[in-house]
Amino acid sequence: MKLRFYALVPLCLTFFIFSLGFVTFANEKGEEPEPVVIKTYEEDITGDGLKETIKLKGVLLSEDSDYFHKVWANIKGKYNQQWKIHFESGYKPTILFNDLTHNKVNDMLYQSASKDNNEQYNYQLYTLKNEKATEIPLPEQDYIQGKFKDNFKVDIRISHDADSEIVNIKNQASKYVQLGIYNEQGELQKPTSAVINPISFIEPKLISKSKGMGMKSFQQINATKNTDQLGTIETLWYYEKGDWIILKTKWVRED
Repeated sequence: MKLRFYALVPLCLTFFIFSLGFVTFANEKGEEPEPVVIKTYEEDITGDGLKETIKLKGVLLSEDSDYFHKVWANIKGKYNQQWKIHFESGYKPTILFNDLTHNKVNDMLYQSASKDNNEQYNYQLYTLKNEKATEIPLPEQDYIQGKFKDNFKVDIRISHDADSEIVNIKNQASKYVQLGIYNEQGELQKPTSAVINPISFIEPKLISKSKGMGMKSFQQINATKNTDQLGTIETLWYYEKGDWIILKTKWVRED
């Protein structure tokens, strides 16, 4: 009996050490944080006159991160209707409720920052009209041009019928000479286009009491990638007959 007991001691000790090592490895590897409720909303988004409960939920990338790498909304109606909508990952996810498509029902405009500096946002637009979750494409500018010209200037055109906006970049002349875009005399050395960034920010905007809500977008143009911001295109949009139309667009030069 004693021999059996002594024989089991090394085996149990080996198993204990192996188990301890496994637990340590699991802790070092880290497990995905539990989903959290980011915010709960009460809004009528189906048009039935009753408010649905919308729980915006997400999973953080890690316990010490503010970035949600999984985001979704669980939606529940008063009569146990349920929907689940998946959204893009990002920082500070939120949902704005406005009738942007003019179907007499509040739409859901999802927003999250793609970077922690809040300079670029992700957007998705959904409607639950007739109790069906439908994603609505967001507006995009179809004509923007920015071209370098002689004498350290950039020619900006924001629409087919708009006059050119000329931006002087002479205060950064040495940089563009080093990049080989210009020579010392300001002569363009190669065809070069400005960087047209995607829309970075959208905000709902009341057009008028009769027309209802629209959206205003902000889109930056840089001389080079991620640097030397030349200005911003501000555009007022209105949703009509399934399309976004431009009510007004303007060029705001960077100071």
